[in-house]
Amino acid sequence: MRRFAVLVLTLTVATAACGGDGADAVDSPAYLAFRDQPTACGASRPEPATAVQFDEAGEAGVQRPVRAVLQTSCGAVTLELDPTLAPATVNSFVFLAEEGFFDGTVSHRVVPGFVIQAGDPTATGLGDPGYSLPDEFPEPDFAYTRGVVAMANSGLPNSGGSQFFLVLADISLPPTFTVFGRVVDGFEVMDTIAAVELGPQPPDAVPSRPLESVYLERVEITR
Repeated sequence: MRRFAVLVLTLTVATAACGGDGADAVDSPAYLAFRDQPTACGASRPEPATAVQFDEAGEAGVQRPVRAVLQTSCGAVTLELDPTLAPATVNSFVFLAEEGFFDGTVSHRVVPGFVIQAGDPTATGLGDPGYSLPDEFPEPDFAYTRGVVAMANSGLPNSGGSQFFLVLADISLPPTFTVFGRVVDGFEVMDTIAAVELGPQPPDAVPSRPLESVYLERVEITR
C-alpha cells in the first residue's frame, strides 16, 4: 500500500485570489521547472497556465453524461463524465474546464502501471481551485480498473479539489477516491505518457516526476 499512500495531495495553497479575477501566469518554482524542460512527444510548449482561484464551483448545468477531451502533449484522451456517479465532482470539473483552469497545466506525477495525475496548476501536488469538494465515494466493492477517472484527496474528509488521476492498470485501492468518469478513447496516449522518462519525486518510492513535460493543453467539453 506504499504507492497508495503517496496518491493523496495536501490542500494548503498560499494563493489568495478568488472569484476568478485578476489571473496571472503561474509562477510556482515547481511549475516553472516543468516549463524549462523539453516537452514530451516532440510537442510545442503551450501558453502558461494561469493562477486563478474560485470561492466555489459555478453551476455547469450537467444533467447527463458529457465527454471531456484532454488535449495533451502526447495526444487526446477522451473521458466520459457521469453525474450520476458524482454530481458535485462532475459539475466542478466541467466548470473548471470551461473556465480554462486546466489549460497549460502539466501532469506532475506519473507512476507506470498505476496512475497519471494532473489538474494542479502549481505542479507541486498542493494546488487546488480555491474550494474543496464533498466526498462522493463509490460502493465498498468498487474496483479501480484501467481507465477509471477519479479525484485525488488529502486523506481528510471532503478534501478533493482539481487534482485527478487516470488509472493505468487494474489496481488495488480502497474506495476512498471519488470516481467521476472513465476513459473511452486514447488508451494508447495514456500508455505513451506512462513511458515518458521519469525522475525522483519524494515521497514516491519509485520515479514519478516526468523529465519531459506532459502538458494538459486544454480540456474540451462536449455536452
